[in-house]
Amino acid sequence: MSAAHASAAHALPAHGALDDNAMPVNIGEAARLSGISARMVRHYEGLGLLGEVHRTDSGYRQYTPADVHTLRFIKRSREMGFSMEQVAELVDLWHNRRRTSASVKRIAQSHLEELERRIAAMQGMQRTLAHLVHCCQGDQRPDCPILDDLARVA
Repeated sequence: MSAAHASAAHALPAHGALDDNAMPVNIGEAARLSGISARMVRHYEGLGLLGEVHRTDSGYRQYTPADVHTLRFIKRSREMGFSMEQVAELVDLWHNRRRTSASVKRIAQSHLEELERRIAAMQGMQRTLAHLVHCCQGDQRPDCPILDDLARVA
């Protein structure tokens, strides 16, 4: 077994709880363990979402279990549709043990309201498009209510 494979074997688990005593891992392994690309790991680090990431003497990044946990937190937050600004606030709150749940709820409530507005708008688009598709004959004639509606001046 190579040194890299031996190190990875004693590194972080692929799923579930992270071992706080695990050895640091390189960017590729941190990306794999967190389920995001190495490019996004660098991006999140550049945005300051990871804090100070340790580097080896030769300049390679070394990610701790806490870093990987933060990357997983970021990934889940993005999957929930939070903006990067909201993710940054949530990461700060998550790391702040003196936070209030009211601060977290305010961010989540705002995001929920935005999602509800976007869903309502998309449902309106769906109803309109379904009606237009129903009205279109879809035959060899040039008449098309879909194109007529799109060309309509509001």
